[in-house]
Amino acid sequence: MSAYCRQIPAGGSATASGSRVQLRHPTRAAEICGVRYNYTAPRQGILLRSPRSSRIWVVEAVGTGGGGRGRSDLEGSDKVGPCSYAVGDQRVGDFGPEHESHVGAVAFNDGRRMNRVVEVAVAAAVTVVMGVGNRVLYKLALVPLKQYPFFLAQLATIGYVIVYFSILYVRHQAGIVTDEMLSMPKTPFIAVGLLEALAAATGMAAGAILSAPSIPILSQTFLVWQIILSIIFLGRRYRVNQLLGCFLVAVGVIITVASGSGAGNSLKEAGIFWSLLMIVSFLLQAADTVLKEIIFLDAKRKLKGGSVDLFIVNSFGSAYQALFICLLLPFLSKLWGIPFGQLPTYLKDGAACFLNVGTLSSGCDGAPFLPVLFIIVNMGFNISLLHLLKISSAVVSCLASTFSVPISIYVFTMPLPYLGVASSLPTGFVAGAVVLVMGLLIYAWTPSNGRASSATFSSSLEPSCDACPPS
Repeated sequence: MSAYCRQIPAGGSATASGSRVQLRHPTRAAEICGVRYNYTAPRQGILLRSPRSSRIWVVEAVGTGGGGRGRSDLEGSDKVGPCSYAVGDQRVGDFGPEHESHVGAVAFNDGRRMNRVVEVAVAAAVTVVMGVGNRVLYKLALVPLKQYPFFLAQLATIGYVIVYFSILYVRHQAGIVTDEMLSMPKTPFIAVGLLEALAAATGMAAGAILSAPSIPILSQTFLVWQIILSIIFLGRRYRVNQLLGCFLVAVGVIITVASGSGAGNSLKEAGIFWSLLMIVSFLLQAADTVLKEIIFLDAKRKLKGGSVDLFIVNSFGSAYQALFICLLLPFLSKLWGIPFGQLPTYLKDGAACFLNVGTLSSGCDGAPFLPVLFIIVNMGFNISLLHLLKISSAVVSCLASTFSVPISIYVFTMPLPYLGVASSLPTGFVAGAVVLVMGLLIYAWTPSNGRASSATFSSSLEPSCDACPPS
């Protein structure tokens, strides 16, 4: 498509020769015109119709008040500025190259936003899969170590420290982890380790009294705590549909787990103290995840747009957790019914069963394969959960982890090795699963406000916040 752009006067005569339009004025000239196709609205200007085409050319004079330039402005320029043309009611070129750059930047941002949606969705799916594997394999790992669950917990804690720091060393040697990342203050990691150790201690204490079906029900307070803490410490503002979605997710899990299990009666029998203690445990876990999100946000400011490697958070957090666990060993061993003086003997027997050697190996079938497989998958689950937290938010990571609960219940109905007879589905499983999925969809849905659907969906994966901390 061609457009004729010529210097035209604000007044005077015009001569047309062929397709050339010239307008002369002795003292003043203005800049260019607009070319419009099929524009029927009446307007002032010189109307030309090409004899070979049905195109209508509207040549307008632009006065000094219309943004034109005088002769003195044009003499110093070798060529006239960009033309403005229109097709229908859409004007193009009014803003010149700067406008084109702006349009390109908007398109680039939309593409990057869509890529972020895909990245978060894939990370959430991986977290759900790893979460299901973590729950199922924990049950399988306890088959050979059913007498030594405390040993398995301490083995996993030590394994975290060794493996995470080994990976961190390799990534530092490869240049992925920089010295600037490692020089970040370690005080937040001390708080992470303390929160995780206290959460483990209180959870073990309450879990020893509460029944198995009641713990998943109380665990739904974890999501509530995360929302409250993110509002307080991160300044998040959640939309109504997100709050409703989180509520339905929690209700769905409760229906799925509690139907036909008598969980309500078991909660009454255990007493209010132990239920509150378990809720405090989930409060500490929620505070831990929100603190990790604060660490990532703070790292973006300190690293000038960069991001701290997640293995730094995992490594130092696990190291301080192991330190505080060691300090709490007398208390923790008592919770598991092991006198502190007999703890060395208990750990030695647990190691023998884990390695499946010696006289204590009877009844340890499946070791060490099942416990090692659980520890590997558990590490993968923690890494995927922290990665999802890093690229989205604590609430999104919690929803992905929660979604793995009903799937795990369904997996346990399949004939799995070492578990014997498969369990049956709870009577309210389908209803609870439907409510849970509805909650996830409502959380991810955002009413359209005229923007692209990709932007609308991606904004639901990130918390709606009117006062998010600057990054």
